[in-house]
Amino acid sequence: MATQTDSQVYQGEEKIIVAIDLGTTHTAVSFAHAYPGSEVDVRMVTRWKGQPEAAGDSKIPTIVAYEQGEAIGCGAEAREYIGDEAYEVSRWFKLHLHPDSMKISDRPPAYDSDANTSPSMEIPPLPSNVNLTKVYSDFMRYVFLGFRTFFQETTPNGIAIWERLSSSIVIVLTIPNGWDTRQQGFLKEAAQEAGMVQSGEDAELRIEFVTEGEASVHYVLGKVNYRTWLKKGTIFAVTDAGGSTVDSTLYVCKRLEPKLELEEVCASECVQAGGVFVDRAARTLLTEKLSNSRFGDEESISDMVEKFEQRTKRVFDGSQESNVIEFGGRRDNDREYGIIQGKITLTASEVCTAFDSVIKRSTDSCLKLLAGRKVKHLLLVGGFGESPYLRLQLKTEFVSKGTE
Repeated sequence: MATQTDSQVYQGEEKIIVAIDLGTTHTAVSFAHAYPGSEVDVRMVTRWKGQPEAAGDSKIPTIVAYEQGEAIGCGAEAREYIGDEAYEVSRWFKLHLHPDSMKISDRPPAYDSDANTSPSMEIPPLPSNVNLTKVYSDFMRYVFLGFRTFFQETTPNGIAIWERLSSSIVIVLTIPNGWDTRQQGFLKEAAQEAGMVQSGEDAELRIEFVTEGEASVHYVLGKVNYRTWLKKGTIFAVTDAGGSTVDSTLYVCKRLEPKLELEEVCASECVQAGGVFVDRAARTLLTEKLSNSRFGDEESISDMVEKFEQRTKRVFDGSQESNVIEFGGRRDNDREYGIIQGKITLTASEVCTAFDSVIKRSTDSCLKLLAGRKVKHLLLVGGFGESPYLRLQLKTEFVSKGTE
C-alpha cells in the first residue's frame, strides 16, 4: 500500500471526491475538489441541517426518526423525537449489518456477566414497517444532501461546479475490517436508493470502499511527522477504536522514498468492542442502581446515559473518584439513591466497570495481533480512541512489552 502524505500538485481530471464515515453513533464527511494544476485541499463538512447550535462540529449523530414508517428527521434533527412514544428513532442500525461472525464470536459480554458466557447480542430493533435498506438510504440521503449544500455554499462558484461534476462524483465509504462483499453490495444498493448514484452500474463505477484500518493509517501519517520515527523495516500497529468495532492492523514500512510504501504484515483484527458498549454497560449499571428510585424510569435513565456519553466517558481516566452526571434540574432529588438537584455521582470503580469488558476485548485483540512480533509503535485513533482511560490501559499493557 502506497500512501502520499506530502502536498503535491494534482495533474488528473477535475473531479469531486467525497468520503463518508458512517459510524455506529456518529457520522462525518470530508471532501475535495481536485483541479488540475492545484494542490488538493481536503475539507470537512461542518454545518448540518438541524445542528445550527453546533456550528463547526463535523460529526452528526447517526440516528433517524420515523413517524408511521416515514423518515421525519435525521442527525441532530432526530434527537427531539427521542422519548416521544408517537415516534420511533432508529439508532445503532449499523450493528444490523455486521456479519454473523462478528455478532457471535466477537460480541462483548453483557455488563456484570461472566466473560466466558455467550449472551445474546443487544441490537436496538428497527422501527415498525421499516427495513434496514430504508434506514440506511434515508440517512445517506440526508448526509449527501447536507454535503451538497455545504459544497455549494462554501466553494467559490460552487453551484456551477456541482452542476458540472455531480454525475461523476467519486464516493468513498469506510467500512469495518470485518465486513465483506455482502455489506459492500448492500451499501451500493442503499446509495442508489438515496439518489447518490443513478443505477447499479453507476454505483460500480463511482463508489469505492476503504477499510477503517486503512483509512486510519492514512489519517495518522498525514497528521504526524512520521519521518522522526518511521524507517525501512519498522513494524507498527494502528488501532481504530470506534463506536461499535475496534479494528487493528499491523504494517511494515517497505520504503520511505520516493514515496512512503507500507505493507500489511498479516490479516487485520476486528472485534465488536466499541464505545457504544461502554454506554450499554453504563445503562445497565444505572438501571440496577436506581431500580427502586423514582428516577429509574426509561426516560431518566436515557438522559443519564446521554450525559454519561457526552462527558463522563470522554474525560474519565481512572483517577476521578467522583464522577458527576448532571441529567435534571434543581427540583430532581432522591437522596436515598444519591440524586441531588438533578445530579448523580458514580465512583471511579463504577465507571471502570462500564469500561472493563470493552477494554479487555480491545486489549486481547491487540495482543493477538502483536503476538510474537517486535512492534515499536501502536497508534490509537477513532472516536473511542480519544478516551483517556482506554489510552491509559493500553499504554500500561504494551509499554512493558516494548511498544510505545
